[in-house]
Amino acid sequence: MLKKLAKYTWESSKATKGYWLTRFVFLRLLGLIYLFAFISLATQVIPLIGDNGLLPADIFLARVESAYGSKSEGFFQLPSVFWLYISDNALLILSWLGILLSIVVLIGYASAILMFFLWALYMSFVHIGQLFYSYGWEIQLLETGFLAIFIVPLLDMSPFPRTAPPVPIIWLLRWLVFRLYVGTGLIKLRGDSCWRDFTCLFYHYETQPIPNPLSPYWHFLPAWFQKFGVLWIHFTFLAAPWFIFATRKLRSIAGLLLVYIQLLLIFNGNYAFLNWLAIIATVAVFDDTLFRKILPKFIVRKAEIAERNAKSSKDQFIISWIVVILVVMLSVPVVVNLLSQNQAMNTSFNQLHIVNTYGAFGSVGKVRTELVLEGTLDKVIDENTVWKEYEFKAKPTDVNKNLPIIAPYQPRVDWQIWFAAFQTPQQNPWLIHMIWKLLHNDRGTLSLIAYNPFPDKPPKYIRVEFYKYEFANPWKEDAVWKRTYLGSWLPPLSNDTPELRQFIMDNGWEMYK
Repeated sequence: MLKKLAKYTWESSKATKGYWLTRFVFLRLLGLIYLFAFISLATQVIPLIGDNGLLPADIFLARVESAYGSKSEGFFQLPSVFWLYISDNALLILSWLGILLSIVVLIGYASAILMFFLWALYMSFVHIGQLFYSYGWEIQLLETGFLAIFIVPLLDMSPFPRTAPPVPIIWLLRWLVFRLYVGTGLIKLRGDSCWRDFTCLFYHYETQPIPNPLSPYWHFLPAWFQKFGVLWIHFTFLAAPWFIFATRKLRSIAGLLLVYIQLLLIFNGNYAFLNWLAIIATVAVFDDTLFRKILPKFIVRKAEIAERNAKSSKDQFIISWIVVILVVMLSVPVVVNLLSQNQAMNTSFNQLHIVNTYGAFGSVGKVRTELVLEGTLDKVIDENTVWKEYEFKAKPTDVNKNLPIIAPYQPRVDWQIWFAAFQTPQQNPWLIHMIWKLLHNDRGTLSLIAYNPFPDKPPKYIRVEFYKYEFANPWKEDAVWKRTYLGSWLPPLSNDTPELRQFIMDNGWEMYK
């Protein structure tokens, strides 16, 4: 059977006219997401993981080296170019290099070498990004980017190279799509009971990390509609993916359903580039039949010219099958995980993140809690102390602030504070470090937030308060949120708090002498 499959794909590589436009669209969209990913790095990497960042990457690499005994072993565990040299300048230069290379791909030029550099470069950042780069879409971008290396020729960067898209890589992208959706569907059924009693959408729009302007309207839709929405999610994630391996017609219908559900998610939340990546991988479900109908005619004509002049590449054929064998081998623990009742989500089983397991919202919060950072210039704290709130770029604080549209860009501190609201201060040392920096009006840290209430001189104390947030009804009320005070999450801290100073010194962070 394997011999017949290899013969089929070899013949396809010589004569296939089905995926030239598919490859074109896939690469352009992937270039766009790489662009947003690297823009997110260029604008946030220094205050997040720079030399004086919230979680300095140089300290992290030193700890990894100490844990594994050498730099070489550390590199084997967490491959990154930053093992060779790391500095704020290096972080910025390579972030902007990623932006430049992403633009090259976006405007239509790609080769295997270029796609390899993009993949290796982004992986280098993910492996030193720690908490701020630990999201499922990071490894999803790396897996998608890895497969993209092999869908184009080694050197030919033209938008329509003369070598046909290798069919085995198209099928590996479909395998990625299958795992992405089925893994997400299974984690929901095995996780929160609200997915099984069809009530999760009663809460999800309100309690998701960063709602968008349409989220309140979704939240106040009738109960029957919300229950139908959960049923539709189960069908799309657990049934539709099986048909991407079927006939062209069934495959196309399944692909359209998968794209549709991602567009709905884009319209009701801000999930960084998660949904966009899912759509990009799903492009491989379609052949050129669809894209001939929707793309401009001059692009279709260029694809047809490339098809007529196509040359088969035995080297590319061999390499693509080597990649297939590698992915099959690395898929074993992933499939075992999918079948397990203790299914893990958004997990890699290899250092290069070539084949991963995915999932999202296995549990849904029923109440939205928020951490609100407040500062004061008063030297003595009493019942008359005036506290002023810090405002973040995307997360809710001011109940009247309009909800943002930020995806596929990701404000990473805002996301992490959403997680911190479920945890304790001890579980979030980065946030304690952030408070220390705000006590000194650190410019880098201030660049991560929207409004500093103490522009002239830093506050004397900062505390973190705990609130319950609920959507105001957009049809009846002018405010965006209603909030209820729940208590203190972290008591007031100052420069002179001994425990805070000791904590900063113990972690090797800057003391602002």
